[in-house]
Amino acid sequence: MSSPPATQTPAQQLSRARRWAAVAVLTASLLVITMDMTILNIALPEMAAELHPTSDQQLWIIDVYSLVLAGLLVSFAAIADRWGRKRMLMLGYTIFGGASLLILFANSAESVIGIRALLGVGGAMIMPITLSLIRVIFTDAKERATALSIWAAVSGLGAAVGPLVGGLLLEHFSWHAAFLINVPLMIAGVIAGILILPESRVAHPGRWDAFAAVLSLVGMTLLVWSIKTFGKEASFLVPEALVGFFAGAALLIWFVLRCMRSPSPLLELKLFRNRAFSAGVLAALGSTFAMVAALLLVAQWMQLVDGASPVEAGIRLFPIAITGALASLLAPPLARVIGARAVLAGGIASAGIGMLLVGLLPGTLTIATVIIALALVGVGSGSLAIGSAMIMHGSPEEKAGSAGAIEETSYELGAVLGVAILGSVAALLYRAEFAGSPAVSSIDPALAGQAEESLGAAVSIAEQLRLPELATEAGVAFTHAFQWTGLAGGLLMLGVAAAVFFITPKGTDVSAASH
Repeated sequence: MSSPPATQTPAQQLSRARRWAAVAVLTASLLVITMDMTILNIALPEMAAELHPTSDQQLWIIDVYSLVLAGLLVSFAAIADRWGRKRMLMLGYTIFGGASLLILFANSAESVIGIRALLGVGGAMIMPITLSLIRVIFTDAKERATALSIWAAVSGLGAAVGPLVGGLLLEHFSWHAAFLINVPLMIAGVIAGILILPESRVAHPGRWDAFAAVLSLVGMTLLVWSIKTFGKEASFLVPEALVGFFAGAALLIWFVLRCMRSPSPLLELKLFRNRAFSAGVLAALGSTFAMVAALLLVAQWMQLVDGASPVEAGIRLFPIAITGALASLLAPPLARVIGARAVLAGGIASAGIGMLLVGLLPGTLTIATVIIALALVGVGSGSLAIGSAMIMHGSPEEKAGSAGAIEETSYELGAVLGVAILGSVAALLYRAEFAGSPAVSSIDPALAGQAEESLGAAVSIAEQLRLPELATEAGVAFTHAFQWTGLAGGLLMLGVAAAVFFITPKGTDVSAASH
C-alpha cells in the first residue's frame, strides 16, 4: 500500500491566483486576531464602568487571552499536523466568532473572562496554522518570502489599527461592539477558507504525545502567568509567582527533554540546529521584548501626559504601522540585493536607534520625537518579515507546524517578558522620582501611595483634588522613566541586531530553493 502524500491537495497543483487568494484569507484572519489584542485597551474603561470588575478581575480580562493562547499554541499546531491544518483553522475561526457573539449575553466580569479565554483557544488554533499553511502552499521560496512579508505587514497593521477601530466603534456603539466586529469577519473567513484553502497534514506524524502536551500547556501557562505577576507587582519577591515560575520552568525543561528523546516529538526542537532558523526566532523574541513594552509606554504617555484622546493616540501610533507595512513589503526584494542577514539585523538596529532617540535627545520630550522614533521602530517590526522567512525556509514542509508554533511562541513570550521586565523598570523609576516630589508630600498618605503606583491613578487623583501640579509632576516623572526605559530597550535591540547578524550564516538567501 503506497504512503499518503504530505498534503491532501498538493500545493504544486494550486494555481497562482488561488495561492494568493489563500494568502488574503490567512492574513485577513490574522488581522482580526492582532486587532483583538489591542482593541480591548480602548473598550476596557467603558466595560469597567458597566460591569464593575475588581482590580484582579480587570487584570484577568486582559491577561487570560494571552495565557490560554501561549499555553495551547504548541499542542494545537501538533494536532493540526495530524488532523488537518485547514480543519483546525476552520474550527479556530468558528470558536473565535462564536465566542465573540457570546458577548451579547455577558452581564458580569466572570462571563467576560470566560469569553476572553475562549477567544484565546480560537486564537491558538489560528495563529500558528496561518504560518504553516503559507509554508506548505508556497513551494517556491521567492513567492513564499513575499507571502510571509505580507503576513508580517498585516500582523503589525492589526496591532496599530486595533485602538483606532476600537475608538471609532466606542464613539457610536457600546463596548460590546469591540467583540461583535469579529463575528461577520470570522463567518467570511470560514466561507472563504472552505472554498480557497487546501487541506494539509503530515503523512507520518508519529504517535500523539498527550503527556508532552500537558507539560507544555501547564508549563507555559505557569511561566507566562508568573512573569506577568512579577511585572504587575514591579517586584520579583512575590511568593506565589516565584513558585509558579520555577514550577513552569521545570515542566518546560521536562517537556524539552521529552521532545529531544522522542522519535516523533510534539515539537521539533532539532530545527534549532539550523542557524538561520535560530536567528529568526531570536529576532522575533528580542524585538517583541523591546517593542511591545515601548508601545505600551508610548500609548500611556500620549494620552496621560500629552493629552491625546484614545482615537488621537490611535492615529498618532499609525507611523509605526505605515513604516512597518512598507518595510515588510520591501524586505524580500532588498534581501535579494544586500542579503537577508543585513536586512534583518539592520531593521532591528533601526528600531533600537528609534528607541534610543526617546532618551538621548536633550530637552523636553516632544510628540515629533516620539513619532520619528515610532517610524524607526516600525522599520524594525517590518524587517521581521525576513526573520519569519528564515524560520520557514529553515524548516522542512512536514515540520511547518512546529516552526509556526515556535515562531508564535517567541512573539508571545517576548511580549510578556518585555512588558513585565521593561514595564517594571519604568514603574520603579517613576515611583523613585515621583515619591519625593512636593505635590505628593502635600496630600493624604493613602492617596499618595495610590498616585505613586501608576500615572493613571496620579492623574485621576489630581483631578479629584484639583491639584494640577500633582498631575504635572507625575507626568514629568513618567516621561523620565519612559526615556530611561527607551535607552534600556534601545541598547537591548542593538544587542539583538548584532547577535542576529553573527548567528545568521553569511549568504543566507530566503528566496533560494529549500534543501
